Amino acid sequence: MQSLLESRGTYRLLVKNSYNIMLSDENDGIEDQKSNECKVKTSNNDDPQVHDSHISPNNKTSKFLQFRRKLDWASLKKTGKEWIKNPMNMVLLIWILCVTISGAILFLVMTGMLNKALPKKYQREAWFEVNNQILNALFTLICLYHHPRRIHHLVLLIRWRSEDVQKLRKVYCKNGTYKPNEWTLMIIVVLLLNLNCFAQYALCGLNVGYTRPKRPAIGVAITISVAIAAPAIAGVYTIVSPLGKDYDLGSDEESQIHNHDVKRVKSLEKRLPFSLSTSETSPTWSGGVLDFWDDISIAYLALFFSCCVFGWNMERLGFGNMYVHTATFLLLCLAPFWIFTMAAINISNETIREALGATGLFLCVFGLLYGGFWRIQMRKRYNLPPSNTSCGNPAVTDCALWLFCCWCSLAQEVRTGNYYDIVEDKFYKKPGPGFGSGLGSAGQDSSSLTPSGGGLLEDNRMVEEGSSSRVEYATLQPPVQYFINREGN
Repeated sequence: MQSLLESRGTYRLLVKNSYNIMLSDENDGIEDQKSNECKVKTSNNDDPQVHDSHISPNNKTSKFLQFRRKLDWASLKKTGKEWIKNPMNMVLLIWILCVTISGAILFLVMTGMLNKALPKKYQREAWFEVNNQILNALFTLICLYHHPRRIHHLVLLIRWRSEDVQKLRKVYCKNGTYKPNEWTLMIIVVLLLNLNCFAQYALCGLNVGYTRPKRPAIGVAITISVAIAAPAIAGVYTIVSPLGKDYDLGSDEESQIHNHDVKRVKSLEKRLPFSLSTSETSPTWSGGVLDFWDDISIAYLALFFSCCVFGWNMERLGFGNMYVHTATFLLLCLAPFWIFTMAAINISNETIREALGATGLFLCVFGLLYGGFWRIQMRKRYNLPPSNTSCGNPAVTDCALWLFCCWCSLAQEVRTGNYYDIVEDKFYKKPGPGFGSGLGSAGQDSSSLTPSGGGLLEDNRMVEEGSSSRVEYATLQPPVQYFINREGN
């Protein structure tokens, strides 16, 4: 009996051990299966193709939304507003829209997509010629506006002075720094840009001088190809050539730049009188827009020689070359009418011809916005007080003043330039008697419209005589009695 019980206990123990072994093997198999699944998932995640194939459309949409959230929409909106507020950018945008619309109509007529709307041949030819002449006028105008500046750059390259080099580097060199063989590279770019203008003028002559049936197709093809290829090659060449790359300045170039800065500082010391120690912090316009009686001579000059006075004033204020401004302003106010009138010569429809002439006249009036644009730049650079009378926007007010009262606005700008001494893009108060009296007053400097003797000229002579002592940081001496008595008189 006892042996039977012992055998039963042994059997139970064996069954229990075997059951535990089976459970442990089963658990190990489950863990191995889980580990294998994890390895498969990890490998799938590492493979981008498998990962992309298992991404649901909802995940792609969520990623697109995350990308949209990363964009700084407020900054983009602000940049767009600042860009559109610039009058020159607004004009450029209107020009691009006109070119796009006319080009699209011309393309649709050429490809026959408007045959249903224009079933007759003469109608299609009329639409083709009208849009062709409009495009010709628009591209000729843009070349006319850019050509004075390109000719000026060519003159600077031929002259090649130190101050000319600095100006050209700002336009054609990346970051405005020295580039190897920069003269050769820049003259290639400038010649290509001038070639673009001359090719466009030749194309304009063909479009105006010949009717469509008699117009030489080879001449039109050559001029169009050159007019398109020249600026494109110039732009690509500027980017891929050394002009569009960064270079470390060598010792020679650094010394040249240092010498140029030293000469500029010495020139400033000679031009700046003792009394002009600080710039004017709160400058004001010299009288109102309608206060042309303050100096009637300036008003007459602004009325009869507007373009010349405008260009002279812009160069004096530091906004570029006088001849470039004069030619550009003259072209903006006269060229649109003549270009659009000539474009209408070969159009038989009287209504369209009159419409093109009216468009040219309309663009001539809006050419006055060129003066408004530079009035904005003058106000911002010299911290002149703005006016919010038009739509609460100073820029709109400046453009409106030039659009509706250009001669009075120009006279005010010239009077303001005469009111102050202009040194290194800053306004300084004029010393001596008659300060602020405008044209022909005492204390007038060489930048005034009609130079006269007095205060600042004498101060400049005094500074030139004592320039060496100023460089050596010697003690400044007061003016002699002769100059004091003369100022008192």
